[in-house]
Amino acid sequence: MGIAEFAVAQRTTTTTRGGNGPKTVREVDPEEGEEGEQNLRKSLLDDSTKMVFGPKTALYYFEKDIKRNSLVLYPQDTSLTNFHNYDPVAKSGWKYQDLGNIGSAATSVFYQVPKIIGTTSGFSAYDIYFRDPSDNKYFDTKSPFTEMSAFFGGGNRNMLDIKFARNINPRWNVGFDFHTIKSRKTLNPTARDDNMVNQTSYSLHSNYRSENGRYWILGTFSRMRHVVNEIGGIIPPEEDSTSVYFTYEDAKVWLRYTQARDLRQDYHIYHEYKVRDGLQIYHIFDKRKQEVVVDADLTTSDSSYYPSTRIHHQDTTRNFNNFSEWRNEFGFKGTFGGFYYNAFTRLRNGRMRSTFFESNNAFNEIYIGGELIGKISEKWSLSADGEYLIPGAFRVHGIFQSPWLDGEYTKAVYKPTSMQQQYAGNQYEWSNDFGNIGVDQIKATLKLDLNRIHLRPTLTISRINNYIYFDENRMPTQASGEAYMLMPGLKASIPVGRKFKWDTEVVLTNISGDAADIFRIPRVFGNTRFYFDSPAFNDNVFIQMGVDVRYKSSYYANAYYAGTQQFYLQDRFDVYAYPVADFFLDFRINRTRVLLKYNHLNAGFMEQEGYFVTPDYTGIKSFLDLGITWYLFD
Repeated sequence: MGIAEFAVAQRTTTTTRGGNGPKTVREVDPEEGEEGEQNLRKSLLDDSTKMVFGPKTALYYFEKDIKRNSLVLYPQDTSLTNFHNYDPVAKSGWKYQDLGNIGSAATSVFYQVPKIIGTTSGFSAYDIYFRDPSDNKYFDTKSPFTEMSAFFGGGNRNMLDIKFARNINPRWNVGFDFHTIKSRKTLNPTARDDNMVNQTSYSLHSNYRSENGRYWILGTFSRMRHVVNEIGGIIPPEEDSTSVYFTYEDAKVWLRYTQARDLRQDYHIYHEYKVRDGLQIYHIFDKRKQEVVVDADLTTSDSSYYPSTRIHHQDTTRNFNNFSEWRNEFGFKGTFGGFYYNAFTRLRNGRMRSTFFESNNAFNEIYIGGELIGKISEKWSLSADGEYLIPGAFRVHGIFQSPWLDGEYTKAVYKPTSMQQQYAGNQYEWSNDFGNIGVDQIKATLKLDLNRIHLRPTLTISRINNYIYFDENRMPTQASGEAYMLMPGLKASIPVGRKFKWDTEVVLTNISGDAADIFRIPRVFGNTRFYFDSPAFNDNVFIQMGVDVRYKSSYYANAYYAGTQQFYLQDRFDVYAYPVADFFLDFRINRTRVLLKYNHLNAGFMEQEGYFVTPDYTGIKSFLDLGITWYLFD
C-alpha cells in the first residue's frame, strides 16, 4: 500500500531486469500543482529538448494514492513475467476455482475476508471479470495513448482489450477501456460459434486538476454485460451409463437451454479540495446496479438438471434479482507530524428486488471510520485503518512493514449477503435471519534475500465463526462453530546460472475446529515455473521461455449450481490431485509483446486421462494460445 507521507517531488527510480525491460515509478507531491507538472515534463525531454513519447510519458495512477496523499505515477507495463497467463483466473496464480473455461463462474480457492462489511448482493460468481471503478487507472498522458491486446485461445476462447487515453490540456485527461470475452464451449459444442461465454464491458473515465492544484476530481462509468450459456457439467456415469468423462466435444452435459446474465453498472466519482497545507476534504460517490437473471426452458431435457419442485412456473424458470445501492462517503484527511490521517462517514442505501418478493429487501447503513499511516523511514512503516457499521459490524486492520518482516492483522464482523438472507426462485426460496460472521486473521511474511536468491516464507492464521455457506442441499446455512486455519507457505525466486530462473509458490493448509468441514481447501497448493530469461539478437528481443506447473492435492471441491449461481458443499466427487504443465514462450520486440502457450503439455502422459477443476467440469485439453499486446503513443 502507498506510504501516506507526501512524496519527495520528482523522485525517479529505474531498474532493469532481464527481459522485463525498464520499470520507472515517479512520485509527485500533489500539492506542488503547476510547478510539479513542469518538473515532470522537463524530465521527459531528451538532450535536444524534444519530447520523447513512450511508456514513460503515458503515465497512470490510482485513486487510492490520491486519497492517501501519495501520488505515484506508473509507466506502462512492458514486462514479460507471467504475460502468458492472460485470463483472470490464470493471472490470479490459479487461486480461483472456475468451470474450466474463460469467463465461467469462479470462486476463490482460499477464504478471503470481504472488502465490504455491509450488505452485498451475494451474486459473486463473475466478480473476477468485473473491473471495479475504485481500481481504475487514471492517466496523465503527454500524447494520445492506445493499448491493444488480442488473445486467441485454442478452441475459440478469445479476449480483446482496448484502452485509450489522451490529455485535453496538461491537467485534464479522458479515456475509455473496452473488453470482450468470447469463449466457445469446451464441453459438447454444437457449432463453431456455440459460445459458453459472451462478455462486453467498457468504462469511460476522466480526471481533472485545477491550475492551483487545490481541487482534484476523478470519475468513471463502468458497464459489464456477462452472458453465460450454462452446461451444468458432465452427466455423471452413475446417472447415465452412456456418459463418459474426458470426451470433451462429445461429452454429455446437463444443460443446453439455460442462460445466465449478469449486468453491472457503476457511476463512480472521487473529488477533493485542499483547505490548507495538511488538510483536505473529500467526497466519494457510487451508484451501483447488478441485475442477475437465469432463464431455463423446462420443456426440454434441461428439466432433469433442476429439482422436481416448481414453485412458480412448470414450463419455465426465470430467476430474477436486481441489486442497487447508493454510496456516499464524506471525509477529511491530511498530514500532521509525518503521519497521514483520514476520518470519514459513509452512507449506503440499497435494496434487492425480485419478481417473487412481496416487497423489496432494503437496507440503510451508516459507517464511521478512519486511517492513520506513518512512515518511520524509507523501509519502515506502520498503518492502521478501521470502520464501524452502526450497529454491530466493524473492521480493524493494521499493517507493519520493515526490511525483513511484513505483518498484517485483520479483525472483522461482517453482514450476511442479501441473497443469503432472502431469495425467491422457481426451485428454491428462503427467508433467513442469520447473524453476522466474525473473523480474525494474521499474516506474516519474512524477507530473506541471499545474493540473487529471494525467499519469502509466509504464515497466515485465521479464525472464522458463524460462517454462512451453501450446504449439500444447495441451501444457505450458518455454522454454529468455529474454524481455525493454519497456512504456512513459501514464495521463492532462484536464479539457475545466468539465464535461467526458478520461481515457485507453495501453500499448505490445515483446518481444525467444529466448522472445519465446511471449508473445502486443498491441503497442498503450488505453482512453479522454470524458464529461460535473457535478451537476444543484440538486445533487440527479450525472451522468456519455459514451463509452468500448477498443483492442488485431492479434495472435495465445492460444486456449482447454475440455478442460483452459487458454489455449494458436496461429498460425492473427489477432485483428485493432478499436476498441470503448460509450455510458454513470451517475447518482446520494442514495445510489442507476443505470447505462445501450449496448455496441458502433459496430457496423455499421466495415469488419469485428464483433470477436473470443479465436480463434473473437466479442465481444458491440450490447446495452443496466442496473444499480442502493443502500444501506440501518438
